[in-house]
Amino acid sequence: MEVRQRLVTLAELKERAAEAAPARDAWTALGGASPARGQLKVIAEIKRRSPSKGDLASIADPASLAVQYAEGGAAAISVLTEQRRFNGSLADFDAVRAAVDTPLLRKDFMIDEYQIWEARAHGADLILLIVASLSDAQLREFSALSRELGMNVLVETHTAEEIERAVAAEARIIGVNVRNLKTLDVDRSVFAELAGGIPAGALIIAESGVRGVDDVRHFAANGANAVLVGEALVSDATPRERIAEFMAAGAQAIAARS
Repeated sequence: MEVRQRLVTLAELKERAAEAAPARDAWTALGGASPARGQLKVIAEIKRRSPSKGDLASIADPASLAVQYAEGGAAAISVLTEQRRFNGSLADFDAVRAAVDTPLLRKDFMIDEYQIWEARAHGADLILLIVASLSDAQLREFSALSRELGMNVLVETHTAEEIERAVAAEARIIGVNVRNLKTLDVDRSVFAELAGGIPAGALIIAESGVRGVDDVRHFAANGANAVLVGEALVSDATPRERIAEFMAAGAQAIAARS
């Protein structure tokens, strides 16, 4: 980020953000308005590598992959822009933004106001705030700034205490990540317990742990409104069809719990 700050000042970013097209409505796209609540939404992720698995896919053309995601019915597309751990970039984000009209999540570790202005300047509609990485004051401040810029916020949690903090910060889209940040192990069984602590009215996003339709059914049956899927899609030869399959399986599970 320091390198980018030397190249583009905060004042310049604010000018670019003011000139950018208005943010798309990620809240509604993810099922925040009735009658979409009966559906399971998919946030499809463009992700080359991860700290837990290493290299996942080369993704020479992120724009082409994004088009396949959009055609498959993805409600939103997540683009990793963090370079060191995920081999992502804002160039990837820009390529995807130019290719699709789907709401985009700028996926990075947001720790500074600069990154939020940067996200909006590049056309982001949704940003990620990780409760474990931020103080309560930062969580409130960054959420407020994002809303002022027209963006929605996905607030990521890993524990019951973090959910309480997210709720206190008036988060409307709350992610439950079933990957332990310290060990990087995935425990899908914690989702139901944690999701049960999220108030009605908020959207619940299941993050990590989707290998196939059985995992999608599990998350949907236990309260997920959407699933964020990366590895299972970037490693699949037919991501368009896989997204449609996930949505159908999720809708069935939601109908069964109603």
